[in-house]
Amino acid sequence: MTSPIVRRSSNQSGQSKEPERASSMLLASRRFAAWAAEITLVVASGLIPFGIGVYANSRSDLNRVPLNPVLVVTERAIARPLALPVSYGIRNVAWPTNILWTIALLAPVTLSWWQLYLLAKTGRTIPKRWFKVRVVNNQGKPPGLGAVVIREGVGRWTVPISIAYLLWRYSFAFPNLGLFTFLSLLMIVGEGIGLPSHRGRRALHDQLAGTYTIDTTRPLPSSLLANNRQAQSAGGNNEAEGQEEELTAAETNHSPNLWRRIQQNPNLTLFGVGLTSMTAVLATLIGTQVYIQIQQSQRATKQINSQQFLELVKQLTPNSGATNEQRQSAILAMGGLNDPQSIKFLADLLVSETNPSLLDTIQQSLTTVGPQAIPELKNKNQFLVSELESVGSAATKERELRQGRLQRNQRTINKILSVYSGKMEGVDLSSTQLGQSGTPGSSFFNLVLDNLDLSGVKFKSANLNQASFKSSRFRGVGEDGRWDTYDDVIADLSQAQLQQANLTDANLSRVLMNRIDLSRATLNRANLSNARLYDAKLNSTQLVGADLRNAVLERASLTGADLGDAKLNEANLYAARLGRVTAIGTQLSFANLTNTDWQGADLSGAYLDRANLSNANLSATRLAGAVLRSAQMENVNLQNADLSLADLRGANVAGADFKGAILAPSKEDPADQFVKTPDLGSVSAVVQGVDFSQAKNLDSKQLAYICTQGGIHPRCP
Repeated sequence: MTSPIVRRSSNQSGQSKEPERASSMLLASRRFAAWAAEITLVVASGLIPFGIGVYANSRSDLNRVPLNPVLVVTERAIARPLALPVSYGIRNVAWPTNILWTIALLAPVTLSWWQLYLLAKTGRTIPKRWFKVRVVNNQGKPPGLGAVVIREGVGRWTVPISIAYLLWRYSFAFPNLGLFTFLSLLMIVGEGIGLPSHRGRRALHDQLAGTYTIDTTRPLPSSLLANNRQAQSAGGNNEAEGQEEELTAAETNHSPNLWRRIQQNPNLTLFGVGLTSMTAVLATLIGTQVYIQIQQSQRATKQINSQQFLELVKQLTPNSGATNEQRQSAILAMGGLNDPQSIKFLADLLVSETNPSLLDTIQQSLTTVGPQAIPELKNKNQFLVSELESVGSAATKERELRQGRLQRNQRTINKILSVYSGKMEGVDLSSTQLGQSGTPGSSFFNLVLDNLDLSGVKFKSANLNQASFKSSRFRGVGEDGRWDTYDDVIADLSQAQLQQANLTDANLSRVLMNRIDLSRATLNRANLSNARLYDAKLNSTQLVGADLRNAVLERASLTGADLGDAKLNEANLYAARLGRVTAIGTQLSFANLTNTDWQGADLSGAYLDRANLSNANLSATRLAGAVLRSAQMENVNLQNADLSLADLRGANVAGADFKGAILAPSKEDPADQFVKTPDLGSVSAVVQGVDFSQAKNLDSKQLAYICTQGGIHPRCP
């Protein structure tokens, strides 16, 4: 009779546990659903205004303004830890975009803090209320703001994201953001699953904050009820006595182990304090002594250099009686000092000296100094330029003399840049004259820096006309050795003059070139992807086969430029001037071409699929064989344009002006049997399904062609 009883009690025990397990699983799923809803609300509050802002930015009828500085700072703050490239310089967006993107930044932050406040005061956010889930402390009450910050800020996000970041940052896949996203989700889900504890399975964030996630449809757990009753009964006793008992209990149960050991071992504590104090005093004394010795050593070295400098200056004075060889040795020795006073003296000597052999030695000495000599040479360069301008443009002996001094300065800078290739980060050559000025009788010096690493050099507003930079690199990988990350070393060519310069095969990716003048320059096969060329001058520039993907050419002037076979996918050419451009076979897919002027350009065979050509001027252009599938062509001017064999399927031509436009190749003489006619199948597909209902100035011939080739218009039969 015993065994049946045992079996019955076992079954009853198993049956009692099954509802608990089912309830636990149901609570876990509702907790996850509530968390997912919270995240969805936060993400949606940012994505919705951001998406609307992107759409507004694509509109051509909205004024454009500089990007909000708050957004710029935020972008850079996010880019650094995630190793993302950052766009510097001018960046214009539509005015509603500035407002919407600011909302997209502030809305998630505001909503997150509102949810934290609700969680602290009531134990429930709105999604937790939906799914009947509540967060309480060990007394069954709302956790409070401090516990919520620890729970959400530290436990739920900081700990798992930090672990994921460290694993990603030092893995082989860095800087692949996809892996970081996967690791972050994995860590967050793993942390949320929880760890076993004496009161059931609890997530790490709950254990850190001392909170519990409960089901509001069920009674409060017995353990929390007991804590709640104990707290209430303790509050009913004498106030002073109760406070004393609580303090004693807190000291007994929650005192840190370290504090108890300190109380139990006062002698050991005293010894530890004394040892720590002695170590701190000793470290301070040693540090002070090392600092004093370093300062004394620097002063002694400076004094020795000053003495050597004075001795060398004496040898280089005209009345010293030193031989030419001795003067050369003194010049080389002065370059070895590598201090400001010797560099300044050599830069001045380079201008005043006339002996050719000594001039070569001075250049050699300054080259030995290296990039440290650039600031002084730059100052001297600007002084010589102003001095040369003061004598006028007439060819005189005085002008020739000063021109020779400037050329020596320019050659020295050229030599330093050549020798120290790849070691010029931070070198500032802004507003330096290193090219032809274009005025009669100007310097005939030509800067030649082919196949060099010039990443990080500042050429802002510098004169580099007719310089040669063939196959040179204006961008480096930075300390992490990876491209397209935050620490990429990038040159600054903003407002520089590079007329007729040769930049064939040069790497100018992501380089700042706002308002640069590249008129008649050669950039064939150059890499200009993601470069910033806002308001740049590229008139008659050779860009055959150049890579301009994602480049910013807003309001740039490319009149007469050759863009044959160039890649401008997703480039921003808002309001750019492209009259008479040769763009045969050019790739312009997804490019922003709103308000652009292409009058008289040749776009034969160009790829313009899904490009935005709203309000563009394409009058008198040649678009034969161009691909315009799904392009936005609202209000585009196509007067007298040649669209024969162009593919317009899916294009939006509402408001487009087709006055005089050619939609089909001209008919050939039937008697001429030797002329090969184009494939009628390809011609018939040009306008198939395209809605011309709102197009302007369609004549009867154009309408007949549209209707016979499958186009849509109210006048089609």
